[in-house]
Amino acid sequence: MFSLNERLRADTRHVTDLELCRVLLMDNALWPWLILVPMRDGAVEIHRLDEGDQALLMREIARASRVVERLFAPDKLNVGALGNMVPQLHVHVIGRTRGDPAWPGPVWGSGHARPYEAAEADPLVRRLGGLLREE
Repeated sequence: MFSLNERLRADTRHVTDLELCRVLLMDNALWPWLILVPMRDGAVEIHRLDEGDQALLMREIARASRVVERLFAPDKLNVGALGNMVPQLHVHVIGRTRGDPAWPGPVWGSGHARPYEAAEADPLVRRLGGLLREE
């Protein structure tokens, strides 16, 4: 039975569920930042998923990447699965722009954050969900 890690639940907003992944929006308005969480109980590492889920994960990462590119036109997309703080398998898809607060370094540990206001997050979540379902 799939359950979302408490830290992921606290730090994000639910966007939609795809075939494999729950898609979340990181609650940091400084970057367009999606997190894909395979809905497989106990999933920790990509290479431990069965081959079908590995392929599906890559397709869903590409799908999320296209949506971030289309909606935000970033200069670069950062895609990563770290898991040092949250062991549950999750993949970050982050749109980066030259001159963003952490550029060219990583967003993690940059000390830069601005939570979304509900008035900006709610329409964004609806827009992202619609685009991800259409893609």
